Amino acid sequence: MKKNGIRLLLALALVLACAAPALAEGVTLTLMANANDAAKSYMTSIIEQYEVASGNEIELIPIEQDSFDSIAADRFASGDVPDIFQHFNNSSLNNYAVSENFRYLNDQPWVSDLTKGALDYSVDGEGNLLGLPFWESSVSGCYYNRTILEELGLAPATSQEEFNALCDTLVEEGYIPLCWPAGDCDWMYQFALDPVFSGDGGEKLAKLNRNEIAYADVPEVRAMAEWLRMAASRGWFGDTFLTDGWSDISRMLGAGKAVMTMIWDTWFYTDFDESYGYTRDDFSVMPVFMGTCDAGTFEGGNLNMLMINKNGANVDAALEFLSFCATPENYNAAFADIATVSVFRGESANIQSAMVTENLDAINALQRTSTAEPKIVGYVQSDAGRAVRELLMGNVDPAGCVELMDEYRIAFARALGVEGF
Repeated sequence: MKKNGIRLLLALALVLACAAPALAEGVTLTLMANANDAAKSYMTSIIEQYEVASGNEIELIPIEQDSFDSIAADRFASGDVPDIFQHFNNSSLNNYAVSENFRYLNDQPWVSDLTKGALDYSVDGEGNLLGLPFWESSVSGCYYNRTILEELGLAPATSQEEFNALCDTLVEEGYIPLCWPAGDCDWMYQFALDPVFSGDGGEKLAKLNRNEIAYADVPEVRAMAEWLRMAASRGWFGDTFLTDGWSDISRMLGAGKAVMTMIWDTWFYTDFDESYGYTRDDFSVMPVFMGTCDAGTFEGGNLNMLMINKNGANVDAALEFLSFCATPENYNAAFADIATVSVFRGESANIQSAMVTENLDAINALQRTSTAEPKIVGYVQSDAGRAVRELLMGNVDPAGCVELMDEYRIAFARALGVEGF
């Protein structure tokens, strides 16, 4: 027994001695990311988990947010491409020669674990999966104070006509129907454009992105501008909307000065100040109505993807890292208690808001993949906001607003060097 025990110990020591150099000389994977994004708790968690479990190292290449795309694109152009690249699926990806630099991930075993919304967001126009969506998600819609509506005997809208009537009634009752923070927020317009460019099999979007048509050729874009001018003129945004901004949303909703705003559910967990009076439990969600889709729309989340350099020396190791990230035990540990809609079918440790779960039938029926900001070549939120502010200040009419939106979009597409522009 003693001899057998000694032999066993010697064998174990030999195994450990052989294994130690492999761990010490483990693979180092480079990960280039926006510095703020890489600092998210679920990102630091999954990286730490991976390094402990694998003995490999993730060498982070953080780039500050304000200059991320310009610096990252320059590095790519010089041939300095990381093993793993983190980016949203938006028009800025045109800077990175996607088909030349990145491995499509359609064949990966974890694809079936992605929710439909997460998968739809992460593919290109040909249906190729560009990266693993490893990020917090949300449902964007028109979030409303249901306590106030119930006290007034009012119901959420289910059509554009009902929504317009609801806004008129709220004005009569002394409320600002919509907190519209036009001073420094510009995301709202994409909710109106999503249903316009996400349908018809993508034909309209493809033509726009080939510069074969412009916004001016799409009646729904003009309809959005006309609705916005009408809404402002009828007092639906209040009197200070041109200077109201991000910092005012919480105050206006929390104090009950405004009844609705177009935002996403995670905002109520990360930014809503409940000290003003109303809490997140007082709110629910209805579709967005902005003159472009009578049934309304919800928008799925914008997701940061982990993409693989297909020309690098560590492709297999990078794919193993993505598989590690997509393992239920690991992603549930990373997203524990994070307020997010599930990106993975097996995601269960996250928090899903009652606002969303109580309205899942409507959301599933009307939700569209985020389209305007990620998919329209040349679309820049601040440019859309700039054009709309000119409209709301009375400097241009709806046709002039659409003309400005086209001008800004085309100029940015040209700056990117997109073919056809």
